[in-house]
Amino acid sequence: MKIILKPLAAAAVFLSGAAAALAAPCGNDASGFESWKRAFAQEAAAAGIGQRGLNALASTSYSRGTISADRNQTGVSYSLEDFMRIRGTDAIARIGRQRKAQNPSLYQALEQRYGVPAGILLAIHGMESGFGNTFGNHRVLSSVATVAYDCRRSDFFTPHLLAAMELVDRGWLASDAIGAAHGEIGHTQFLAGNVLRYGADGNGDGRVDLYNLTDALASTANYLRQKGWRPGQPYQEGTHNFRVLNEWNAATVYQKAIALTAAQIDR
Repeated sequence: MKIILKPLAAAAVFLSGAAAALAAPCGNDASGFESWKRAFAQEAAAAGIGQRGLNALASTSYSRGTISADRNQTGVSYSLEDFMRIRGTDAIARIGRQRKAQNPSLYQALEQRYGVPAGILLAIHGMESGFGNTFGNHRVLSSVATVAYDCRRSDFFTPHLLAAMELVDRGWLASDAIGAAHGEIGHTQFLAGNVLRYGADGNGDGRVDLYNLTDALASTANYLRQKGWRPGQPYQEGTHNFRVLNEWNAATVYQKAIALTAAQIDR
């Protein structure tokens, strides 16, 4: 099967000055969420968000599950051995080798286009969503709207909410799509702003759909390449490409687990 790898230009006009100009008042509990939504909708419309995106915002609800996850985050404190055991990296490596063998043309095409080897993409895919078995159990729009409203990290998540609304406008994201606690999307758990910046139309259908495996893997490979991945170079600890993994996840133990699992898959 021919794999079409057509990267899309980033068009996230909402992720720069427009987002910074929004001023709907944030809050620290559910009481002000509905009034905030009304104010935010006016500002989003002025920034260019269309009716589908605005309707998606209107349908959101305050996500207490998202707030609980956000307020109770802790740093990764496991040893590498414990982290890999808990995350099941032996199983990820075994399944990753099977998936690579089942569809070699896909992974060869991705590496040819972006320079990122199959092992890295499969290790990330396994780590982030169990190879697509669990995208999360939160509504993406409600989750990202909640953390955009919440004063704790409103500045960070406001651009991602605008991006999610833009994705709905484009038909790239369903308004009721399910994701992780902070609105992460699809097979490799992109935030919406990163879909606009780094998303790649892997299957050539004119859309970037992170719930489509080919699009998700192409987008992940493009993300790493744009962050400085060097094709054909090693990726274990101490290398340039290992440092690029920090752009994917800031936890060193996570980076090490990805690199070691990828090496098992690519052996």
